[in-house]
Amino acid sequence: MIKVLVFGMTETPGGVESVIMNYYRHIDRTRIQFDFLCNSYEKVAYEAELLALGGHTFHFPARSKNYPRYRLELKCFFREHAAEYAVIWVNICSLANIDYLKLAAQYGIPKRIIHSHSSANMDGRLRGLLHQHNKKQIGRFATDFWACSAEAAGWFYPSEICSQAVILHNAIDVQCMAYDENGRENIRRQLGWQNQFVIGNVGRLHFEKNQRFALEVMAALVRKDRSVRLVLVGQGEDESELREQIFRKGLQEYVYMAGVQSNIRDWLSSFDLFLFPSVFEGLPVAAMEAQANGVPVLASEDVIPDEVRMNKNIKMLSLQQPPEIWAEAVCEMKEWFVRENPEDIREHFIQSGYEIEHVKDEFEQRILGEKA
Repeated sequence: MIKVLVFGMTETPGGVESVIMNYYRHIDRTRIQFDFLCNSYEKVAYEAELLALGGHTFHFPARSKNYPRYRLELKCFFREHAAEYAVIWVNICSLANIDYLKLAAQYGIPKRIIHSHSSANMDGRLRGLLHQHNKKQIGRFATDFWACSAEAAGWFYPSEICSQAVILHNAIDVQCMAYDENGRENIRRQLGWQNQFVIGNVGRLHFEKNQRFALEVMAALVRKDRSVRLVLVGQGEDESELREQIFRKGLQEYVYMAGVQSNIRDWLSSFDLFLFPSVFEGLPVAAMEAQANGVPVLASEDVIPDEVRMNKNIKMLSLQQPPEIWAEAVCEMKEWFVRENPEDIREHFIQSGYEIEHVKDEFEQRILGEKA
């Protein structure tokens, strides 16, 4: 058995965390075992499950909060434990911090995988500059270059590396996200929304996910149809601003902020429509999970690549269109769009190469070095 050191788990269960967990749950753990580097002293998403599956978690302070201690503890860890690992798998959305790869190279971890999960800068100007700087030198520290999509590879890697980057699909367990009638009834009963048309969004509360625009759409919608409701599942930096926007627009009766939830399948099942107005994505795990559930999806153009538009009940609109046009599209979809058939959904995912059981073998082969 080989041991893999994994970076990418945070306190919030988001898209990257879901990708890591989907592979961890399905790999042959008698051949490959994961341990996790966590840049927080708090528990990370799915930590209890990580431990139950045989992994270990190692916690460090965030670099931005206590750099000297972060640097000291991280260096001590690699000095004492690097020899235990054959692989490090670094899952990130920006190259602003590549300390883990640098230390892995310094202390001799032989296979060093960098995995891009975004196609644009999600952070401020400084981190954007750091990303561009590290992009020029990433080839010195990583041995393997992965990305969730061609767009994510193009943004992350210089041209000489981009051509050799491996596109590893953000595959999901379709069955685990399949529509569940009992879950739907339970959530809607808890909310008291049994007879409402429920729109949902799942994701980090952050500008790239564009929940602010979702609230603008909702404000336009309630002027047309007071039976509509919106659920925002997730947490993040924009939470207080979103709550202020809800209050300012008088949407308290119509919007529910659910915070972090573990039973995403039930929440997706409770939705009548999934609203996904993201500004950009690497490869949108939340939208793929929504499609696995079969719920109709209204998304921003160019965010969901053609290759992962699995279902027919998906509609795309430009973010250049005003919220009123999006509201009209919701009203149209409310009348005509229905859930996809579960058997058809699974077949779509298998044929497209995004069903985890059908792609985990390639992942294992690449980790083990059996496939270049």
